Amino acid sequence: LSEILQDVGNGKIQLPDFQRPWTWECGRIKRLLASLSLGYPMGAIMCLERGNPNLNFKYRPLEGVENPPNEPLSLVLDGQQRLTSIYQATSSSKPVVTFTEKKDDLRVYYYFDMRKCLDPQVDREDAIEVLPADKIRRVNFNRDIELDLSSSEKEYRQLMFPANAIFNKQAPTDWLLGLAQCPDAPADALEVFKQFKIKVLDVVDAYELPIITLDRETPRSAVCTIFENVNTGGVPLTVFELVTASFAAENFDLPKCWKEECLPSLKASDEPVPIRLFEHFDKTQFVTTVALYVSYKKKMTTGTGFVSCKRKDVLDLTCEEFKANYKTVLSGFKMARTFLMRDECIYQENDMPYMTQVTPLAAICAWIGETKFGKPEVKRILSRWYWSGVLGEMYGSANEGRFANDIVDVVDEIEGRQSEQRTVRDATFSAVRLTTMRSRQSAAYKGVMALLYKAGCKDFVGGYTMDLAHFLNEVPDIHHIFPKTYCEKTFDLRKVPEMHWNSIVNKTPISYQTNRSIGGAAPSKYVAKLLKADPDSLTHDKLMENLASHGIDTTALCADDYPTYFIARAKHILNLIETAMDKKVSDRSSDEVVKKFGASLSI
Repeated sequence: LSEILQDVGNGKIQLPDFQRPWTWECGRIKRLLASLSLGYPMGAIMCLERGNPNLNFKYRPLEGVENPPNEPLSLVLDGQQRLTSIYQATSSSKPVVTFTEKKDDLRVYYYFDMRKCLDPQVDREDAIEVLPADKIRRVNFNRDIELDLSSSEKEYRQLMFPANAIFNKQAPTDWLLGLAQCPDAPADALEVFKQFKIKVLDVVDAYELPIITLDRETPRSAVCTIFENVNTGGVPLTVFELVTASFAAENFDLPKCWKEECLPSLKASDEPVPIRLFEHFDKTQFVTTVALYVSYKKKMTTGTGFVSCKRKDVLDLTCEEFKANYKTVLSGFKMARTFLMRDECIYQENDMPYMTQVTPLAAICAWIGETKFGKPEVKRILSRWYWSGVLGEMYGSANEGRFANDIVDVVDEIEGRQSEQRTVRDATFSAVRLTTMRSRQSAAYKGVMALLYKAGCKDFVGGYTMDLAHFLNEVPDIHHIFPKTYCEKTFDLRKVPEMHWNSIVNKTPISYQTNRSIGGAAPSKYVAKLLKADPDSLTHDKLMENLASHGIDTTALCADDYPTYFIARAKHILNLIETAMDKKVSDRSSDEVVKKFGASLSI
């Protein structure tokens, strides 16, 4: 690799001008550096040998290379993103010109935290620091300095090795000499550098990268076809694909196992009435679930190691471990589906609050087994943990650490050991959140709808409880109780803001036919219309019972008394939330709640 980068820098390797611009963002470069420092393969580079007069492409240097002294001997067809990223980060004295995930421009330097690189429990990606062009990271709106590496002495004191010194033959030696002469360097600095050199610098220095070279006689049509086929926009390999490659060396076909065994099981293809909660469950997440289960199993059976399912742990999963445990994990998914469908009234994939939370749920179920799973006390523990995660909105991002905590905490509680119950402990729900829950894509929004099903809400007209059997027959949808058209035409937005009547407080699941019957009329009018349409089957008392099953104050509804109705419905939803989380909503009578709702929501 060092020779390839030297050729990039002196212009012997350049790009055909038809190549698209370099497009990798900061985090992706960081992940590539982590893989490089561990010696992981990154795939082959494909080049075209120059010299064919019929292929006299215009060329340009890779971004970051300025005024190369040579004309190119070869042009990169596939691998531009990788080569450019590595060159800029490791072989250029200037900051890497990149951008954030939100496409904001960045100019950054990369550093290896030497201590973290030597810690086997730290993911290598977490050992790489990214600093802005002045090498000072500021926080708190740029008021405070979090990390300052703006001088060599500051690098020495904090044992931060600059990535752009890796392929400079003299730089590591100069850096070591500076470290040895730094009076403020840590006492063990030279030993840390020695180990860092062995485990990181020497690995990178010895790194070899395969190059496929098309010779100069390759026809133009062939070059174009090959380029179109290989240059797919730099789509990275997934963890599943990397594990697939690892298992293939042991003659195990992971994609075949996924397609023929795992996916049909997740889809419940062999059950009389398939409930396809997991039909689109991600295959990478499935392997992550197996890794979580395996790491917990190791911890419990050997008493050593850490429970974890980060990328590193998934890649470390052996073929033997996968084959020995994936069927048990599939049984955990089956129990998880039963729990969600039968006990928590989540009937379809689109209504799943967090698909990510299924990973710890399935791993927990796989460990405890069907005998314990069937016990009422276990269901209570699982239910409280599950709704704490959903209504506390705990699974939005960076979940691997929570996965590990959850399987430890929940199983400890189930098996009678002291449990930290971190998700249960940390989950909170604010009453004010009700007015901001307007999108059916929100996890908490989906959760509240499931709680309404669980509480036995009935269709206004049909009178049937929206259980699984009726759900499969006619999938209900979410509609306004005070119809949207009525609210828009009737309410003064200064007194009844849109955030009130368009929030979850004014929405509930009903059938399509019932919604058509309601239309956009005032509640008093649509109640009269429903009773008049079928007076023999739908009596006044029965309709009031059906409405009340949704937590609706029927007296207020029939009088078009929106303020009274709204407060009563908000209280009902909060009661369901408190029951599910087994925890009080602490701000029901706070000043902010009174300001937002116009009254306290205390019972």
